[in-house]
Amino acid sequence: MNLANKLSFFRIILAPVFFVIYLLPRFFPSLFVNGAAWTVPVLWIISIVSEITDYFDGYAARKLNLTSDFGKLLDPFADTLTQVTFFLCFIIDGIYPGGIFPAILFLLVIYREFAIMFLRNLMLKKGIAMGARIGGKIKTVIYIITAAIALLISSIQRLNLERLDIFKLILPYVKTGALVIFTISVVIAIISFIDYFLIYRKTGAA
Repeated sequence: MNLANKLSFFRIILAPVFFVIYLLPRFFPSLFVNGAAWTVPVLWIISIVSEITDYFDGYAARKLNLTSDFGKLLDPFADTLTQVTFFLCFIIDGIYPGGIFPAILFLLVIYREFAIMFLRNLMLKKGIAMGARIGGKIKTVIYIITAAIALLISSIQRLNLERLDIFKLILPYVKTGALVIFTISVVIAIISFIDYFLIYRKTGAA
């Protein structure tokens, strides 16, 4: 567990913490009779810290020569766990009927991630540790943008800002934008899976 891997592991720990805090007002409304405003800065801090540690674990691995086969698998696993946790919160949070995102898109994300893990396991049997590729990194960046917009929507709701005229006006557009970007991210995720699959075929691991 070098520095880079410790940062990845820390990101894994943050994911369930985000999940619990995000959904506390939904499952224990009696504890939030005065609103859930305090959860907003906490959720943003967790989200930002997750992304910062994601950057620095890669930076540490490259600059300190800490790259390892274990790290090549742990880092994308931490990314996936974090992203899936965030999206799951946005799916089940009843901000409006169906949540922030439709479940079908989330299901495609889950299928893609399990398929990638399956390919990585097959390649590991051949002694090959397949790390993140450029398509996967682009997918991750768009996932981050999508999650940030969704968290912004949630924050507006939790702070009761939607009653203000300006937010009544812009919130539908923000929700539509979040859905469009999430759809784009899912398409890129599927394309990146095809890239991973082609690499898998080239290795002769099949």
